Amino acid sequence: VLAGNLPDFLRDLVPVTFEGRGPNGTRTRVTICVMPDYLAVGSDRDFVRVPLGLPAAMRVAERFDMVLPTTRMVDAIYAQARVHLSPAPMEPGSQMSSTPYFQRHNATVQRQFGATGARQGVLVSGHKKDLVLTNRLEANPGRVAIYGWHRSNGAPIQPLSTVHGAQYADYSHGIRLVSRRAYVNGRAVDLRDLLADGRY
Repeated sequence: VLAGNLPDFLRDLVPVTFEGRGPNGTRTRVTICVMPDYLAVGSDRDFVRVPLGLPAAMRVAERFDMVLPTTRMVDAIYAQARVHLSPAPMEPGSQMSSTPYFQRHNATVQRQFGATGARQGVLVSGHKKDLVLTNRLEANPGRVAIYGWHRSNGAPIQPLSTVHGAQYADYSHGIRLVSRRAYVNGRAVDLRDLLADGRY
């Protein structure tokens, strides 16, 4: 991935917007730019979505000048996605972290996606849990935060959890990267600064 071995369709980011009241009650529109699907290795014709533990996910994010989403971003991505796929849980066990499980689940997701008639590169959601940023990690060092896998009614199967160690990853996890460049009423800002600004 760090060498550029990822599908071209993941390189065109998709806008996701939030609207509300900003500083002094002014109407504010925040736009973030997200990968249309979860991180994958391969080409447009032959790829597999790859879960990663938190250290590897952070390394990839930093290399590409991106960050992991928050739970609120994950909810907005689902709400604004052009394609909603249904969660497809597999039998639990030690095999959940194996390459064959990654491949099998990826094939299931691809069958679902193919049935929609959509093209790769549109915003799609519902088929993975997300690794997320959360303040809860400060109180739980050495852990990874996981959230999502939304059902068709918009409710996530996985509430925010920090049960697993930072290195843990299984077939149900996905890495959705978000550009550090965000926009507030059209003005470019660093998303990390925005997340740290109590006014927003």
